Amino acid sequence: MSTSTQETRSLALIVFASTLGTTIEWYDFFLYGVLTPIVLNHVFFPNLSPALGTIAAYTTFAVGFVSRPIGGIIFGHFGDRIGRKTILVLTLLIMGGATFLIGLLPGAATIGVAAPLLLLFLRILQGIGIGGEWGGAVLMAIEHAPPEQRSFFGSWPQLGVPLGLMSSAGVVALLNYLPNSAFLLWGWRVAFMISALLVVVGIFVRLRITETPDFLRVQSEDKIVAVPVLEMIRTAPRSVLLTLGARYVEGACFNVFGVFIIAYVVNSLHLTRGFALLAVVLSSAFMLPFILIAGRLADRYGMRRVFATGALLIAVSSIASFALMQAYGRTDHWVVLVAIIVPFSLFYPLVYGTESSLFASQFDAKVRYTGVSFAYQVSGIYASGLTPLIASALLTYDHGAPWYVVVYMIVVGLISFGSVMAMRFKNPAQLEPVTAVHYQ
Repeated sequence: MSTSTQETRSLALIVFASTLGTTIEWYDFFLYGVLTPIVLNHVFFPNLSPALGTIAAYTTFAVGFVSRPIGGIIFGHFGDRIGRKTILVLTLLIMGGATFLIGLLPGAATIGVAAPLLLLFLRILQGIGIGGEWGGAVLMAIEHAPPEQRSFFGSWPQLGVPLGLMSSAGVVALLNYLPNSAFLLWGWRVAFMISALLVVVGIFVRLRITETPDFLRVQSEDKIVAVPVLEMIRTAPRSVLLTLGARYVEGACFNVFGVFIIAYVVNSLHLTRGFALLAVVLSSAFMLPFILIAGRLADRYGMRRVFATGALLIAVSSIASFALMQAYGRTDHWVVLVAIIVPFSLFYPLVYGTESSLFASQFDAKVRYTGVSFAYQVSGIYASGLTPLIASALLTYDHGAPWYVVVYMIVVGLISFGSVMAMRFKNPAQLEPVTAVHYQ
């Protein structure tokens, strides 16, 4: 076998391992969001009204995002000091174990207040696991990729989010065919317990991949720093702030059109639970090729142009999306599908498919795992974790009308647009290969 063929197969395995791992992690994480308005509010918060129970369950959903920066800092620290590969195996074990245990957790009717408290603890563990997962997975792909294709290869692990949401919503949709009593009693638990099998497969694949050249270079040149997070704050404070701002529109868009939209379609448009889940599955599936296309576009035209365009399109399309659903969604299911697919499947990939390489370009290799993890996970608190809660509250405040939600999306779109336009991109010729792409 030629060296070129071996390298191609090795890179394919690395990309597959990164994508599979993020898919499993996000299946675990978003399964909670999918089931929150359907069953978890009733199982763990039965004494509250449907609206308050959903908000309470979304609060524990948000806690998972709050704990993600802890995981990002912890695993980013060790990812920059001992390597990417070892950390990726550990994060998968933590995430999968917590998800499996949620499936075994008794409800409030059985153990009282201990049920939501234990649920909260497991959500914290999930958040810590995913906090270290994303940074390592995208760096595995980016740091192994050819210099002129870093954005494209960095877009592959991004498929894990729609694949994870699609698979979690799909599994729940299949279980939804059970009698309602069976679904509420044990059916929803099966979706969580499947995670154990997925984790075994993911670990088997990840144990076969190699460490990244960029980390090995830092290690061989004795450039490993003692405390990466402090080095990051000292050397790249501007990059930290701007990546935090840039990610706002991505997290908000995903959680409005991928998580909050389920409750909106069921409670405000009065359509069926099955249709809401189907809409999420279809829009997630339709999104997949456009994430990879966005990576290609970023390599050719520059990450700033692609990301900034996506941020503006998400803001504008949110207006039309909710206007159409509010006017015609109760009577025309096709309108609802189109209103979700356009912002979520077409415009969202422009920011998400570009995001990994964009963030990686802002940090040196010696603090890159910490930098991308910190930026992604800290922004996840307000951009992702709080968005379903904020959107639900805004919907209640406006008597079921979505216009405050629309204003929210416009504001976050403009924040992200301004942040990415303010980013500084170094001369590729002066940098190590990982950032040698079209940074304009």
